Amino acid sequence: MALKRIILEMGSGNDLYGEDYTKAARRAIQDALHHSSLILFRSLNLDKHSMQITVSVGVQQPDKVDSESLRQEIPFGTVKVIPELGGLNLDDKENGTLTVIASVGIAVYLDLPDAKFTL
Repeated sequence: MALKRIILEMGSGNDLYGEDYTKAARRAIQDALHHSSLILFRSLNLDKHSMQITVSVGVQQPDKVDSESLRQEIPFGTVKVIPELGGLNLDDKENGTLTVIASVGIAVYLDLPDAKFTL
């Protein structure tokens, strides 16, 4: 058996006034999760706790992301959060504010047999 990526979800989130990269990333994770319905676990009688999950977080200042608190946003499986350079900052010089926009990709892996599926 080998780990195979079976799900990839994307999301985006922002923090309009607080300049909080973790808050923007949390909202991006929630955005991605709200686009998912993982019925394959019930349908195929798979253990949802066996998932290996990688959350890639793109923000302009990755060092300001609290990876541990973001890891708690994923309810099942073993979760690894990887902050990296990405996302977008929008500077409103007139009002002295910075809007933080985060992008995330959530990849889910399962240990599956080397089977070939055709559609």
